Amino acid sequence: MTTHDTVTAESHPSNRFLATLEPYRRVVLVSHVNPDPDALASMLGLKSLLARSQPGKPVVLTVDGMIARAENRALVALVPIPLEPVERIVPDASTAFVMVDSQPRTGRRASEAITPVAVLDHHETGGDLDGVLFRDVRGKVGATSTIVAEYLFYQSCSIPPRLATALYYGIDSEIAGFPREAGVDDDEALVRLFPLADKDLLAQVRNPKLPQDYFATVQHGLSNAFLYRDVVVSWLGPVTQPDIIAEMADFFIRFDQVNWALTIGHFENLLKISIRVGLLGAHSGEILRAVVDGYGTAGGHDKRAGGAIPLADDRPETIDSLLAMIRKRLLDALKIDDCSGRRLLDASPIITAP
Repeated sequence: MTTHDTVTAESHPSNRFLATLEPYRRVVLVSHVNPDPDALASMLGLKSLLARSQPGKPVVLTVDGMIARAENRALVALVPIPLEPVERIVPDASTAFVMVDSQPRTGRRASEAITPVAVLDHHETGGDLDGVLFRDVRGKVGATSTIVAEYLFYQSCSIPPRLATALYYGIDSEIAGFPREAGVDDDEALVRLFPLADKDLLAQVRNPKLPQDYFATVQHGLSNAFLYRDVVVSWLGPVTQPDIIAEMADFFIRFDQVNWALTIGHFENLLKISIRVGLLGAHSGEILRAVVDGYGTAGGHDKRAGGAIPLADDRPETIDSLLAMIRKRLLDALKIDDCSGRRLLDASPIITAP
């Protein structure tokens, strides 16, 4: 792809990646908790790359957490993408762990203690890369699937329709929204993958059926959404799956009066947070890290970020206190009066500013 057109064959990342894995008997691919289409497609693409370049070597794709969003479940089921729960993997000296679309010590769970042999990622949020033999981390690339597609094209690998569909959707879903967080490499990958993709399969993945609790969460989020100047903050309450928190942030950022959307939901023993921004240069990942500092972890890009705060208890007063802290820290960072709020669906002020 464009980024590496001028490098020598020996120094191309795909060759260095394969050389790093050559001594190992088995490869285990891991990603972030509750993997999204970009993570899933990237793992599938690396499995295909290794099947061609190092045939006979077992390659295991893992899942940490759950596949929750309807589109993600459709992708896994229809492509299909074989996944093994990461907690079932027994590490040994002959196994190479490869971290995809994530970095060590950035909020993982079951595999957090494992130092990967290789890391491929596009997130600007830095992890602990000490001891990692191979690193291809590109903060200016919109999707890890773009990096993996580049590897496949450079190594002249055949990309069958279902793999092309997964990679295309992995990139497209990651750079969706306006302004687009995409570069030349992402656009080139989309152009090269689209003719290879199964268009009917792509349409099925993009338009899955939705369960009843999805609409209940939408209703709760709309009823508990508040405006502060150009910011909407929505409390979704307890959710049955965490991906809907980011999905609701994608929904609210389309409101024509806002540039920032923050959604919060209670999943298991965590408060999960998502931010979406309709502006370039917003540094939402840095802002969200500052918002949850001392309470939890966060990271992301310019326009998209996510975080989580562990709950010592789930008493209403504890959650209310954390919600107030999150809202105030965000509004302070954006220099917005905390007393200027009003309900999204009600024009009357909820608090009268002095």
